[in-house]
Amino acid sequence: MTTTIDSTPDRIAEVRLELRNHIAYITFDHIAARNAMTVGMYQSLKSICEDLVKSSSARVAILRGAGGKSFVSGSDIAQFSSFSSGEDGIRYEEGIDTYLAPLAMLPIPTIAVIDGMAVGGGLAIASCCDFRISTPDARFGVPIAKTLGNCLSASNVAWLVAHLGINIVKRMLLLAELVTAPELLKQGYLLATHPAQALENESNQLAERLMSLAPITQKSSKQTLARIIKNNLPDCSDLIRECYGSDDFKNGVAAFLDGKPPTWTGK
Repeated sequence: MTTTIDSTPDRIAEVRLELRNHIAYITFDHIAARNAMTVGMYQSLKSICEDLVKSSSARVAILRGAGGKSFVSGSDIAQFSSFSSGEDGIRYEEGIDTYLAPLAMLPIPTIAVIDGMAVGGGLAIASCCDFRISTPDARFGVPIAKTLGNCLSASNVAWLVAHLGINIVKRMLLLAELVTAPELLKQGYLLATHPAQALENESNQLAERLMSLAPITQKSSKQTLARIIKNNLPDCSDLIRECYGSDDFKNGVAAFLDGKPPTWTGK
């Protein structure tokens, strides 16, 4: 899902870090837009992860959206209205990869706590975490074939396929489906589902369990897996350039911002 950002100055749009009992609590707070990510929020997430690498006090990180209704509902798409060519799309997707890489490569275990929705950028962030727990009614997807007509980087797609499997990713990308928590629990993408009121306690218990184990082994194991996923990625810049440079993408952005359904022409 993509979400237009409310840029009113008094609206909070931030990523917060709190360190408590060796747990790093990372909160996405943009409640007015269902915690959609602004560029500044992506940059803050990157900086927080880079700072955690330098810290010896955090043993586990827990990521959660504020407000209890959404993890992260997508990204700011108002910026797309200024894109003039496919090169803008290549730079954008390279930026997203740069923002998310420090999270994926954190040397400590990470837990995504998902209320409601994790779509678009939210699905990418949740997938960068090592474990995911959610409410039973949570939904997950990347419905860009229905909304904007853009695409994802090879790195992002490879990461999603590694965690969700190619058939589910095809449903998300080609059919624009939002997949439910019960299916992803059975598939293994979710570690567990819990009622909303139990998520905080359950995530803390999982963090305590992780902190009782060997941290260097955890670092070695998760970063080896991350390197395997990232190894030998193909160059898909031609596909990104074509997609972001298309009339469909321009029309999709304009229609979304106008609150109208898009019309696809394949050009």
